[in-house]
This record gives sequence, structure tokens and C-alpha cells, in this order.
Amino acid sequence: MGTAYVQGFRWALDNGMDCVFEMDADFSHDPKYLHDMLVAIKDADVVIGSRYIEGVRVNGWRFRRLLLSKFANMFASYIIVIPVWDFTAGFNCYRRRVLERIGLDRIRSDGYSFQIEMKTYAYRLGFRLKEIPIIFGGREHGDSKLNRRIAWEAFWTVLRLRSSLLDIIRHLKFLSKDYREFVKGSEN
Repeated sequence: MGTAYVQGFRWALDNGMDCVFEMDADFSHDPKYLHDMLVAIKDADVVIGSRYIEGVRVNGWRFRRLLLSKFANMFASYIIVIPVWDFTAGFNCYRRRVLERIGLDRIRSDGYSFQIEMKTYAYRLGFRLKEIPIIFGGREHGDSKLNRRIAWEAFWTVLRLRSSLLDIIRHLKFLSKDYREFVKGSEN
């Protein structure tokens, strides 16, 4: 999967594209959101069509699949420590300069971890990431590509891209403080 994305990105760059969209071809990513993404890219370098910003926005998944996806994204956010809710989203828009600066030859992932790796490199290179809410539709045809090998690749990719232990601890302390303030406010 990742090698196919890289080939597509290279084709787009070779053919002078300024913005490159990535989306599932089975229409689980609704093309109606392309306009919103084009508007959002004016103030960002990467736009992420997010299933997890402003709630959970997924149709047609079994609970187990949804739980696995949400847990994987939480794990990535706690370990990599960048402000992204949907690391594994495959509905994205990249500016040309992001793809050129990342250097597609450095991408090592092939499964869903490709998404994690791209967003992490873009953020760490100083690019602005923006998430917009989408509703992810369930697959009508075909089967998911998720399997044990892809899940393990994602797990190890998160560990490979992890932030420093000090940054992770600071992040967890911040989340803990934020949560305590939320609970305290809801009790009043």
C-alpha cells in the first residue's frame, strides 16, 4: 500500500501538481469533502480528513474494528506526541513542498503505518497540519487490508518514530491535568 502511495505521489510531482490528494478508491472517502479540503489547504500544508476530530465519525464498522482503530490512534498520539487525532487517516491533501521536503525515498512503511510516518515527518519538518471532520463510510465492496503483519508494522513504526521519553511524560502529565480539570468542571 505504501509503495503504491509513493508511486502516485511521484507521478503527481513529476506532472507539476501543487496539491496532491490521497483517498480510498472504494468511496469510503466521500469526494464531497474534496472541496472542504481545498479550502483548508489554503491555511495548511497537510489537510487530514479526520474520522476522530469532533467525535467518532465512522459508518459500517464493527465495534471491534472501531476500537482497534481508535486505540491505535491514541497509542500513536501518546508516543509520537504531535497534535493529530487521526494518524491513520488515508484521506489527505499534501502540498507539493511537503512531499518534496519529506523525501519519499526515506519512507519505510508499507501498510497503515505509512500514514503515521508521513504525518510525523511533515509535522517535525515544521509543516502545518490541519484536520477537518469527515464521515468515513463503510466499505461496500472488497475486504480490509488490515492484517496482523500490518498491525505489527504500525506498532513498531510508532515506536521507531517515538518522541523522547521526557516529551512523552510531559504530554501525559498535561493530559492528566487537562482531564482532572474537565472532570472538576463537569461536577460543578
